[in-house]
Amino acid sequence: MPEQVRHDEYDDMKPDDTCAASPMTTKSGGAGAFARFDLGRVPSPCFVVDKAAIERNLSILADVRDHAGVKVLLALKAFSMWSLGDLVGRYLDGTATSGLWEARLAAEHYKGEVATFCAGYKAGDMVEVATLSDHIIFNSPGQHRRFADLLAAARHGGASFDVGLRLNPMHAEGEVPKYDPAQPHSRLGHPADQLTAADMEGVSGLHFHTLCEQDFPPLRRTWEALRPRIEPYLGQLKWLNFGGGHHITRSDYQRDDLVDFLKAVKADTGLEVYLEPGEAIAFDAGILVGEVLDVLDNGMPVGIVDISATCHMPDVIEAPYRPAMLGEVEGGVPVRLGGPSCLAGDILGDYRFAERPEPGTRIAFLDQAHYSMVKTTTFNGVPLPAIALWDSRDDSLEMVREFGWETFRDRLS
Repeated sequence: MPEQVRHDEYDDMKPDDTCAASPMTTKSGGAGAFARFDLGRVPSPCFVVDKAAIERNLSILADVRDHAGVKVLLALKAFSMWSLGDLVGRYLDGTATSGLWEARLAAEHYKGEVATFCAGYKAGDMVEVATLSDHIIFNSPGQHRRFADLLAAARHGGASFDVGLRLNPMHAEGEVPKYDPAQPHSRLGHPADQLTAADMEGVSGLHFHTLCEQDFPPLRRTWEALRPRIEPYLGQLKWLNFGGGHHITRSDYQRDDLVDFLKAVKADTGLEVYLEPGEAIAFDAGILVGEVLDVLDNGMPVGIVDISATCHMPDVIEAPYRPAMLGEVEGGVPVRLGGPSCLAGDILGDYRFAERPEPGTRIAFLDQAHYSMVKTTTFNGVPLPAIALWDSRDDSLEMVREFGWETFRDRLS
């Protein structure tokens, strides 16, 4: 388990200590059904999402939800393929959104409850956010107080919503410190050790989210650290939201332990409990297909591909991490793969091929349905990947979206 950062150590750490880039490892369970997918069936580059895999993940989450008696929301920040909104609605209780635009997307294309959290709301968005949301979760008591009149106006206009407050539990579990919302001097969540009765006025629920691609024990430890701090306020609450970062659909996740824990929390507090998984909905459910454009030699073979780390898979650079490649050969020919942009750091990683790839060779990276798809950009005029929906159960394929150069043009002026 990662070394934990205690609250009493915060002042001893330098600011740079929270920003050190240590590589993350892919959690992908392997190619699965994509091992038999013909990469030539789609344009390049292209995200291919397996509907069967999405439904498998949704079914697992619904099973946990039903056995534990909790509510599960899809975090749109991780996976917002709204063409599957009806499918998601058959299994989950709603969506978790990150501001006005995601709340609009949820209202238009998904079913169920909408829980909206934003680190900093704009006053001009507040009434519409209130109209669209069942829960409005604030990042600080100060912002909640500043928007009291706008919330009152929204309620007067017929909006019905609960107010929640996000807490920083002051307990770090993150593998990479810069991605940990409980890092020292974090901007995410009101510090739990500063919580007062005045902060809780008008608050119906508490939210925390400090996990990232993690299994059950970190959640239990976080709750054990937080519960004593919120004990005085449990009687006035309606719900608790345990956020996201739960890799519930991963094969080695301790789902029985999670169910028992959630039941115990409900029995202990008498409150409704929410989970907001994002990655878990699309885990191992999609690939990003690309093509080798050129191969040059510079101490080793260097392949230029039409997949860009900076434009299509920014976590490769930001995390950083090395995504798994479909069909990589142990002991094969090492090739450094990089994107078509002018950014020198647009490097996907070093991979091994059965033989030196030629221009036109198709490749694919695993587990790319979550985050990669929602983070794409058109920097440098690099085209956006198309989006295809495949069903591994009957091999049907639908091209959901292809992007023209107008997408690039219309973002500029």
